[in-house]
Amino acid sequence: MLELYQSEGCPHSEKVREKLSELGVSYVNHNPRLPGADGGDVTNELTHSVLSTVGDDQIPFLVDTERGVTMHESDDIVAYLEQQYA
Repeated sequence: MLELYQSEGCPHSEKVREKLSELGVSYVNHNPRLPGADGGDVTNELTHSVLSTVGDDQIPFLVDTERGVTMHESDDIVAYLEQQYA
């Protein structure tokens, strides 16, 4: 299962969502941040814990539970999706 931690107003998150849609890949979408010009605050402790695994609360953040992969950086996520799901 793919889980995407993202923000609706973030252009980097949009790039990843568009690639997932283009590939027809199902995923669970998490919106961990409150809306705001600076990306907003993380909305709950569990999400904060997940995002903290990369060391800096960055979104978008992808979790591929079947492959044991976690990553951030939209360009890296898009390249990974193309490699694994195209």
